[in-house]
Amino acid sequence: MSNINVRQQAISTIANAKHKLDRINFRGNQLKDLFGKNVFNEAVQREMLPKPVFRALQKTIKQGAPLDPAIADAVANAMKDWALERGATHFTHLFQPMTGLTAEKHDSFLSPTSEGRAIAEFSGKELIKGEPDASSFPSGGIRATFEARGYTAWDPTSPAYILENPNGSTLVIPTAFVSWTGEALDKKTPLLRSMEVLSTQALRILRLFGNKEAKKVFTTVGPEQEYFLIDKNFVYARPDLINAGRTLFGAPPPKGQELEDQYFGAIPERVLAYMAEVEAELFKLGVPVKTRHNEVAPSQYEIAPIFEDSNLATDHNQLLMEVMRKTADKYGLVCLFHEKPFARINGSGKHNNWSMSTDTGENLLNPGDTPHDNAQFLVFCVAVIRAVAKYPELLRVSVASAANDHRLGANEAPPAIISIFLGDQLQDIIDQLEQGQPKSTKHGGFMEIGVSVLPKLPKDAGDRNRTSPFAFTGNKFEFRAVGGSQSIAGPNTVLNTIVAESLDYIATELEKAVKGGKDLNKAIQELLPSIIKESKKVLFNGDGYSEEWHKEAERRGLPNLRTTVDALPIVIQKSTIELFSKYKVYSERELQSRFNILCEHYVKTVMVEAKLTAMMAKTMILPASLRHEGELANVVANLKAAGVEPGAALTELQTCMALVKDLQSAIAGLDKSLEHHAEGGPYDHAKYARDHILPAMEAVRSAADKLETVVADDLWPLPTYREMLFIK
Repeated sequence: MSNINVRQQAISTIANAKHKLDRINFRGNQLKDLFGKNVFNEAVQREMLPKPVFRALQKTIKQGAPLDPAIADAVANAMKDWALERGATHFTHLFQPMTGLTAEKHDSFLSPTSEGRAIAEFSGKELIKGEPDASSFPSGGIRATFEARGYTAWDPTSPAYILENPNGSTLVIPTAFVSWTGEALDKKTPLLRSMEVLSTQALRILRLFGNKEAKKVFTTVGPEQEYFLIDKNFVYARPDLINAGRTLFGAPPPKGQELEDQYFGAIPERVLAYMAEVEAELFKLGVPVKTRHNEVAPSQYEIAPIFEDSNLATDHNQLLMEVMRKTADKYGLVCLFHEKPFARINGSGKHNNWSMSTDTGENLLNPGDTPHDNAQFLVFCVAVIRAVAKYPELLRVSVASAANDHRLGANEAPPAIISIFLGDQLQDIIDQLEQGQPKSTKHGGFMEIGVSVLPKLPKDAGDRNRTSPFAFTGNKFEFRAVGGSQSIAGPNTVLNTIVAESLDYIATELEKAVKGGKDLNKAIQELLPSIIKESKKVLFNGDGYSEEWHKEAERRGLPNLRTTVDALPIVIQKSTIELFSKYKVYSERELQSRFNILCEHYVKTVMVEAKLTAMMAKTMILPASLRHEGELANVVANLKAAGVEPGAALTELQTCMALVKDLQSAIAGLDKSLEHHAEGGPYDHAKYARDHILPAMEAVRSAADKLETVVADDLWPLPTYREMLFIK
């Protein structure tokens, strides 16, 4: 079968496909009954565990008390009975290695007996610790390849759940993953450490304000997830989407997103059915998804959950992506999370809405009705401002990847310059605070709609700013730079740690002042203005896309780390090592390993894409172009033989020949860059990939995309943007 037949057949198959869309009966399955159905949650634990065991487990989950190993057997037995009732045949320790994905090894509950029979067993030892082979996971030099031992450790703060499969189900136990020497091999362990550190420092502030009830402070996250849905017939005809998750070729479609008719538009029927099933499955797993809508680009959508503590939100986001991928296939779709699957089309982020809350339910970033009177809020808010101003490079490197480089800085996502948007009301308060005690608060009032039948709408005291990478949005900060395919564990580990350092600094200064006999409010009024003066360079309420801002940011001394390769050295610089070592979130050895892993991942990503680019150009695009050139040459020859001036045909032939020559030259340049091997370590290889391989790939793409606009449509081998984005 020829390439053209593959492309034509894809369109024909999509046009004639009939998908079963009524897979979920929401009349027979009420949402309230679905939610948490497959989760070993607090209600299930209360019902199935002895009271002393239940209380001990809840104390660990809610207050961070050390886990009592003595209760493990009772919990394991109850978990096993609950899972078997729901058809589980196996259990697995789910962990998050440095691949950014999840990993699992399934073990059967079955244990043979001496009589030739079998019983179902699951011990406390099996619950608490697993031992998957760690040899093939990225370690960045923490251990040699032949050193295979790694351990998974039960994380009781993230509840176990049942993952339903067509044949039997699996009990899934979220865990941390560490090496034989105790170093973190995953993304969860540092996140848990950072949450502990922030809680410790935040409680010091709360104690100064007389709060003796709170036992723990959680960081909470609500990650909005953007994604594309493309018909799988198109994806299977595109080697780049199959292997790289993004298109390496594709001319701009005549219509893209410029009419702005996709955003919040009516959701296509097949997509809506898919969303409904995804939500039903996530509800069963206790994932509190709330919002769904069309996003900016054609065939782009968003799903967003309600806030949860950072650890659980991270686990749930990984679970969400897995459920979305699996469910898409049932509807003949492929779900793409890549930050930039289509060039010049809106990319996909994962807006990380972050806040701090006590175990008693108090949101520490909620200003209240009069934020100028809310000293506690101002302390926590200024701590965040100081953290971002002091460590902007760390926030930048926390979202660094080859994929996210395609998105950051475009007019669709925040720039690589880290700044904070506070909005009119809070900015006014901070400005007043810098000069002394704030005395007034800007209020929003009401908006006049101009339609008599509509009520007056309460007006917020400030607008939102989609160009800011770090924006205050009422009772939280939205870190908008996180990439669509990225685990949120890394960005939140950094965010928790740098805010903990600021809280530590502020608590130390205030404790010293109060111990010296100074009134707390007086001490706050003296301390915060100096912090604001030092940190205000990071505050910016304007257009982050503008050239003026880039110049202003440079004048202020804000770093502009445009690429991942620019940002990577931040991981192992002295101040980073000192910060994370001080709070025991990462050791120096663990940071060095992350640096190596990030460098290697960048290089591998670029190399996969470069090899794909060369292969597709040589085996698909160049042959199609030569066929077109041959057909044009025949037309020119026939016209000349007939005594007719070839005219337009000759012009078209000359144009095609020039573009084919450009393509062949670009392919040769890419081959040459791939044959060369950079000297030095992982970072040198990353620099070479950025400076030589990426430009060579872009040259091939540029020539190929021009050819797409002149080669006969019936010869072009790849599904085009105009087809993939608009044929649903």
